[in-house]
Amino acid sequence: MDSRINRKTKKKKRGRKIILFLLIIILAVVGYSAVQFYSGYKAAGGDQIDENYEFNGVKDENGRINILLLGVDSRGEEKSRTDSMMIAQVDPKTNETKIVSLMRDMYVQIPGYKGYKLNTAFYLGGPELLRQTIKENFGIDVQYYMVADFKGFEKSVDILAPDGIEMNVEHAMSKNIGVSLEPGVQKLNGKELLGYARFRYDAKSDFGRVERQQEVISALKDEVLSIGGVTKLPKLAGSVQPYIQTNMSKMDQISIVKDVVMGSDKEIDKLTLPLEGTYTFADYSGVGNVMEVNFETNSKALQDFLNGKSSDEVKAQ
Repeated sequence: MDSRINRKTKKKKRGRKIILFLLIIILAVVGYSAVQFYSGYKAAGGDQIDENYEFNGVKDENGRINILLLGVDSRGEEKSRTDSMMIAQVDPKTNETKIVSLMRDMYVQIPGYKGYKLNTAFYLGGPELLRQTIKENFGIDVQYYMVADFKGFEKSVDILAPDGIEMNVEHAMSKNIGVSLEPGVQKLNGKELLGYARFRYDAKSDFGRVERQQEVISALKDEVLSIGGVTKLPKLAGSVQPYIQTNMSKMDQISIVKDVVMGSDKEIDKLTLPLEGTYTFADYSGVGNVMEVNFETNSKALQDFLNGKSSDEVKAQ
């Protein structure tokens, strides 16, 4: 009888020790994450973006998460046009990630205004007017937005990869990017990687820039999901906070990161609009050089892509 009681007592003590050990591990992880987050925030050295944008996007009816990603270079200006416009989609059910790059020179109808280039919508009314413009011209709505200043991109890359991100620079690049890049495989720091992603003065022009931006996103995803990258996620998250504005809560952001990590073995599926052969170039007074787009074809392509079809299937239609 006494031996049975002793065994039960020992099991209870063992159970308490295991629970205590797990609690210590959890507290250590939370503490480490909090310290690293603050360290990254402090290292960023920037003031939190004060802009509070209105945004009335709606949830995807199939449970997918659609985010309007906007890169801006404010340079102290009160208003700025967005230099990079993408729709990112994360599917929590399949852990698949998709990216749609939207060419900024597409000639679109902006609600409440006349026809302008797509990126002018952000200048006139922030992410909400850009959301409305995308919905009116392409028939797609998005739930979230994230505006990121390029200075934050530079700092986050340097924290994530102090030795740089390996890229294959196809030719010399220097015009209007603030750095000089020579051709060849090399590791680029934050400023150099940003310059690489923004360069547009070659035969491919904006299409080349969009390709490089998509290439950079894939490279950064691989770096983040490496063993070293995962341990830097809290500090990385802290470093970008002063440079982003979003309607996503911290829990939303953590959930999305979790879905991307869970799908780490899957390549990001990428699409660029307008599709090849579905646009012509034109010049409008007061607007400049624009892309006149076949919206019927491109709207269907965007809707199909964000509703389950792959980029290869969309392009083959």
